[in-house]
Amino acid sequence: MAQRVLVRAAGLAACLAVLATGCADPYAAPDRSGEGVTVTSCGRELSFPATPERAVTLDQTATETLLELGLAERMAGTSNLKVPIAPEYAADYDTVPVLSEKLLTAEQLRAAAPDVVLASFAAQYTPDRVGTREELAELGLPTFVSAVDCPRHHENRTAFDRLFADYETIGRIFGVEDRAATLVDEQRAAVTRAERAGENSAGEPTVLWLYSTFNGIPYVAGGTGLPAELSRIVGARNAFDDVDEDWPEVSWERIAERDPDVIVVGDLSERGAPGDSAEEKIAMMKEHPVVSQLRAVRENRIIEVPGIAMDPSVRSVDALGLVVDGLRDLGHVR
Repeated sequence: MAQRVLVRAAGLAACLAVLATGCADPYAAPDRSGEGVTVTSCGRELSFPATPERAVTLDQTATETLLELGLAERMAGTSNLKVPIAPEYAADYDTVPVLSEKLLTAEQLRAAAPDVVLASFAAQYTPDRVGTREELAELGLPTFVSAVDCPRHHENRTAFDRLFADYETIGRIFGVEDRAATLVDEQRAAVTRAERAGENSAGEPTVLWLYSTFNGIPYVAGGTGLPAELSRIVGARNAFDDVDEDWPEVSWERIAERDPDVIVVGDLSERGAPGDSAEEKIAMMKEHPVVSQLRAVRENRIIEVPGIAMDPSVRSVDALGLVVDGLRDLGHVR
């Protein structure tokens, strides 16, 4: 990520140095006079007669994807920030209006006068939030949903393949296909590196992905979320792969029954809700009369990762590196 920031800065500096020669801003919006683009997002066809100028994002992962692709100037607003924005995006993020720190309402969305809305999850489009995709379509407003949240429309494609398809689709919508292709190449290379490390795994360790707790009840990665794919890549097996949900609610007793070899704990401390920090989740496990007896807890076979990296986003490849390093330290990767 840092390398891309440096490349972007270097390109703009070079343009400033030769401004008199007419060097163009590489992050300027493309000229699509007379052109149009049509894409498909989660089963819905979206048509854009011109490049969007006023995008609104409904969650942090969508926000950071647009910022990674250099589209801050095309954004009319963001919302629903779970944790502080990644440092490499902070400067660009500060130029974008924050419409709501929490979930966006229909009134706030309409007041921003967007020409496209983007979200990582279809659940953002409900009557009690910004409205359904059908309602917004009647207003002439295209709505994007991450392909990761729509597996039935992308059969036989991995979660990362669907995430990369998001980059390519957004690249087409905004006319930044080259940037999207570069991002796909970089992240696909990171996945390949993790797969090679996973090939040296000692056996197939079982990994529990503990995302959050609510009123003391744990929510873990099921078989349909990104962590199931992350597990496969690093040569491990998700402890709740048999549950057909992204983040099922389970009990501490069910976790104990699965007796995972390793526990990956998501840190959402900046979100501020009780039990969000990795430290609090670890304390809950060590205080629980049954879970505390698990080898993974007794021997601190625990890997901490940013909670947001467990959701499909530009940060997901970061979780791969952290888990591979953690498994290596625990002796599961040679």
